Amino acid sequence: MRPLSDRAGAWRQSCGRREAAGVPERSGTVPTMADTLTVRAAAAADRMAVTRLLTDSWGSTTVVAHGVALDASALPALMAERDGAVCGLLTYQVTERGLEVVSLDATVRWSGAGTALLAEAVRRAREAGAPRLWLVTSNDNLDALRFYQRRGLRIAGVSAGAVDAARELKPSIPLRGHHGIELHDEIVMELDLTAPEAGSSLRAGQV
Repeated sequence: MRPLSDRAGAWRQSCGRREAAGVPERSGTVPTMADTLTVRAAAAADRMAVTRLLTDSWGSTTVVAHGVALDASALPALMAERDGAVCGLLTYQVTERGLEVVSLDATVRWSGAGTALLAEAVRRAREAGAPRLWLVTSNDNLDALRFYQRRGLRIAGVSAGAVDAARELKPSIPLRGHHGIELHDEIVMELDLTAPEAGSSLRAGQV
């Protein structure tokens, strides 16, 4: 996404601005195979941690995509933990359009947290009877495009000028994003959950 906080779109690793479901990754030490990675639903007691992680990563909890501003901290969330320490966060919403990944954030790159979070989101989407998992990222977020396509998502649409319009809702969105690319357009990515093989690219340990 770049979902504009990232949205998910957002994975640098951000289901999804540095953003949407586009997501930045902070530097850190890659965990060893001996470390235990788990994913769980965020509880009410995690609200402060969720807000802090979103704000630290994107400057606020506000995410703007497809012309709508959302407070990602108020949405259902999944948290990835390694040996008790939070190492990733995915926020989402389920509507008649499917399960939308609003933001995806990992604290350590190449740790597998993003893949684990996305896999759990797919499981929950299926459980809810959602026809697809989808997200919005931005035209500059090449890392997110790589990440999501390797995990089976496909480009479902491009909204030219959508990021320019989003600046009216969130003026802090920069004019240029990753790699110095001008930020103008939103890219919708989706995983069709009606296909039998959907989600097969989300194998354990994939980074």
